[in-house]
Amino acid sequence: MTDIPRRGLLLVMSSPSGAGKTTLSRRLLASDSNITMSVSVTTRAPRPGEVDGKDYHFISHEEFGRLRDRGDLLEYAEVFGNFYGTPKRPVVEALQAGRDVLFDIDWQGTQQLGATMEEDLVRIFILPPSAEELRDRLIGRAQDSASTVAKRMAKAADEISHWPEYDYVIVNEDIDLANAEIEAILRAERLKRRRRVGLSEFVRRLTKGL
Repeated sequence: MTDIPRRGLLLVMSSPSGAGKTTLSRRLLASDSNITMSVSVTTRAPRPGEVDGKDYHFISHEEFGRLRDRGDLLEYAEVFGNFYGTPKRPVVEALQAGRDVLFDIDWQGTQQLGATMEEDLVRIFILPPSAEELRDRLIGRAQDSASTVAKRMAKAADEISHWPEYDYVIVNEDIDLANAEIEAILRAERLKRRRRVGLSEFVRRLTKGL
């Protein structure tokens, strides 16, 4: 099989809470060895089952401020009183090595990434099939109190209003279909000419032999 070197890409999946992006992210990571999850830093406390360094890097507000002020974060945002951000160095190293990086961030973070890394960015927005289904999913996962569910539902309309800023929009009614659509997007984006940095050399060698 001909192997043409390429630059990695940044795959962003955003959605209101409960639309399924976490489940879809885990499926993609389990099925594709060339994409890794960007591990964000956050000032919030770990949830049950979360592991420091795997799910998030859990840090203090003071350390977050230092990273932000030094320019060591590609993007950052405040969500429900806590700060989240993406460390720059591991992402840049992955792109240069031809590896893809998956981001589970909101529209604010996506806008910030687009301002500095537009050519590397692929944006997917995940929508629920209905407001009723979104509410049922939030209640069903039993992670949040009734008041937090109400806050997330109130915030969902604002989050969804940013869907036109994304390259692709998927309605997650059937998880298998949504997963297949994401995999198709990733395959196509990897084949884009601008990302295949070894293509010029391949064509040069090809034509030299003609």
